[in-house]
Order: sequence, then C-alpha cells, then structure tokens
Amino acid sequence: MIFEHEIPKGSRLYFGRLAKAKRKLENSVCEILEKNGFEEILTPNFSYSQHQAIANERKLIKFSDEDNEQVSLRADSTLDVVRIITKRLGRTTNHRKWFYVQPVFSYPSKEDYQIGCEWIEHGEISDILNLTAEILKSLKIEPILQISNINILKLVSAELNINIDLLKNGEISELIKLNCDWLDKLLRVSDIESLEEVIQIVPNNLKKELEKLLKKAKEVNYSNIIIAPLYYGSLKYYNDIYYRVIQDNLVICNGGMYEAEGISSLGFALYTDNLLKITEG
Repeated sequence: MIFEHEIPKGSRLYFGRLAKAKRKLENSVCEILEKNGFEEILTPNFSYSQHQAIANERKLIKFSDEDNEQVSLRADSTLDVVRIITKRLGRTTNHRKWFYVQPVFSYPSKEDYQIGCEWIEHGEISDILNLTAEILKSLKIEPILQISNINILKLVSAELNINIDLLKNGEISELIKLNCDWLDKLLRVSDIESLEEVIQIVPNNLKKELEKLLKKAKEVNYSNIIIAPLYYGSLKYYNDIYYRVIQDNLVICNGGMYEAEGISSLGFALYTDNLLKITEG
C-alpha cells in the first residue's frame, strides 16, 4: 500500500534550508563556469536510447513514443550536449564551452542532480582538472582527486595476456597470483613519487601512457591527489585520462577525456546531492 505522503524510492525532495543551500551551491559553481567562458545549456529530459552512454542499459527508464521509437529519460548529459551542439545547433553557434544544471534518471526511480560542463574539441585534460580544483577550493573542501588512465588497463591486459575484466573488477588477489613484480608495484601506485618509480621498471609499451598520466598529474594545482593507474570507471565513453573526486565514500565528481560524434572533448559532472551531504552535513 502506498500512502499519500510517500515519494518513489531514489527520488529527490529538497525544501527549506536544503533547497536554499542547493540553489546557492549551483549558483556559486555556475559563476565560476561562466567566468571561465562556459555558457549554459538545458537539454531535453528525454533522449533516444541509442544516444545514451551508461554501461548497464538495464538502468535506462525506457518507453516507446508515438512513432514507436524507443525513448528514455536522460541517464547522462555528456553525449546529449555534444550531439545537440554539433548536430542540431552547429550552424547557429561556434561556441565550444557549455555547462548544465539538471538531473539524470535511472531505473527504477532514481534521480541525481548534476552540475556539469563539456569542453568540445579541446584535449588538454589539465585545464578541466584545474577547473575542478578551482571549484572545490571555492567550496572550501579538499576531497581526494583520483586521476587514472583507461589506456593503461588495456595495455596491461595485452602485455600479460589476461582478461581485462580482472583489472576492471579490481580482483587484486588474482592479479597478485601472477607473481609479476612490476604489476605488484603498479597496483601499489598512489602518488607522483611511486608512479615515477614504477615507470622505470614496467615494459616499454606501458611507459608512454604512464608518463602521460604523470605529466598531467603534475600540472594540477591541488594538494590532495591520488594516482590510480589501474582504476576502471563505470562510464563507457572515457577513452584516455579521467578522474573522480571522492570523500567519505561519496563520489562528488567524475570527469575526463572522451570521443563523441567523432570529436575529442573533455568534461566533468559534479554530483550535487553528494556535495550537499558534505557541505551541509
């Protein structure tokens, strides 16, 4: 039995103090994004499912429209923004820096508010990393900024002839059984110093991507950085260096480099609900 006061599990309700704090947080971040040359875009809540980008399509809330085309509630904003800017608005704007403040939805009834930005046709990941750091500092918080490189997993898998799922799933005990000295040390990398050390002993075909990760980590003006060469994220479109921000087991932000519509771009999404848990308690 469902009572009149109940709301679906996973949905969001803000009122009073928290509603005011949410608006203040969004406005504060938007001011920084606008100062850095980003313009706002609001994309439709509905999207054709083939354009969605989440790894587990079972999480899509799907239905058919009047033309029997499959439509879903927006599960991710990134590829929608890039697709709309390049395919629908391409003739009306040359602007390449966009931000959004809007929720995403997943099955069965989960909604998450996000503040995100996309820098289309831009490949310097340190720019977006430093923008993320600027926002965190403005909020007077210093959570962990974890930086990774998806290409390293692929190269390690090929070098050792192992199933990449062992790396994706973080099955450390199985990886240790391989008795590979350089892999053991790579698994333990957490900072610039340990990354510099492991670069000296890994096979040559891993060095380039590890050196890229090292270079970009050094370019970030932020003190609480963890380097995780073998971390695997859940969003399937990141194809190079990517990162997440975490505190108290909460993911505050995901960001990185990706390719969409044949265009290399980068961006991030801040998770407003989790940010409020940290800033407002």
